[in-house]
Amino acid sequence: MACSLNTLLADIRDCRLCEAPLGFAPRPFVAASATARLLIIGQAPGSKVHASGIGWDDDSGDRLRSWLGLDKAAFYDVSKVAQMPSGFCYPGKASGGDKPPRPECAPRWHAPLLAAMPQMQLTLLVGQYAQKRYLPRSFAPNLTEAVRQWRVAPAGLFPLPHPAWRSRLWMQKHPWFEADVVPALRERVRQALAA
Repeated sequence: MACSLNTLLADIRDCRLCEAPLGFAPRPFVAASATARLLIIGQAPGSKVHASGIGWDDDSGDRLRSWLGLDKAAFYDVSKVAQMPSGFCYPGKASGGDKPPRPECAPRWHAPLLAAMPQMQLTLLVGQYAQKRYLPRSFAPNLTEAVRQWRVAPAGLFPLPHPAWRSRLWMQKHPWFEADVVPALRERVRQALAA
């Protein structure tokens, strides 16, 4: 039996599946509406998002909004833009960055959440975790090749690198991203939001 999107969002925000392995109180993050046309599937909330409860509330969010050509008002308009991380909770620190997204979230929550957003036009797969879950296994051997092959991604999907500070170094090595991918991405986002 399907539940309402509001009930589903409340259930996600109340979820405590990962509390024991995390070792601290989880604060699941999700932003969705039945009218959203653009979905951003990222990695997992960082420490700033864990503290604020606002998705992409950090430097990587600034970079992502720049790639998309969206200001904060448009980006955070949940009636048009949804955010569904691969792992809904901040996973904690590891050497060199955050730990990977918790494995419990996507199998439990992604399918019902996707089903509750019937107007979706475009899904951005931001980073390797989202790409591994939603792109066919044979699509590309790594993130760089997945992003390079954005034109032939399955309908409605658009692979992107994670916009963390390291992406600046990645973009220097791969100038085709800013020259070719970003303008096409902005146009696809514009079309999705205008539909």
